[in-house]
Amino acid sequence: MAKTLGQSTKAKAAPVLLSGGNPQIAKGDGDAPVQAYIAAMPGWKRGLGERLDALIVRNVPDVRKAVRWNSPFYGIEGQGWFVSFHAFTHYVKVTFFSGMSLQPIPPGGTAKSKDVRWIDIREDQFDEARMADWVKQAAALPGWIP
Repeated sequence: MAKTLGQSTKAKAAPVLLSGGNPQIAKGDGDAPVQAYIAAMPGWKRGLGERLDALIVRNVPDVRKAVRWNSPFYGIEGQGWFVSFHAFTHYVKVTFFSGMSLQPIPPGGTAKSKDVRWIDIREDQFDEARMADWVKQAAALPGWIP
């Protein structure tokens, strides 16, 4: 079989897992880097990543996706990022950038985190209805613009 332009004869190496099992994925815009991140999430976290991604797309059809700082980010064009998630050893942290404006307010946060709030989701603890409600609320608010 002849090699064509753009094809590589080397197999791509699997993404490196950083401390806590978070995949190291290059910064990129669009669905492809987000799907690469999710595919590299270890164990049960991969299934949770797939569910989170599908839930966000289902509830925010015009969502914009990217990977920044080794985490998937979701936003609205011209409005900024509204949610991100990140794999840790024992949980996946879902961060809402305008979390103090959500009802009910997600449980994670400190005085230093200002408006940002998060929830740490452990295996078998995913409340899909609550997450869908938060995602819809967050997408309607001004997001974070780095």
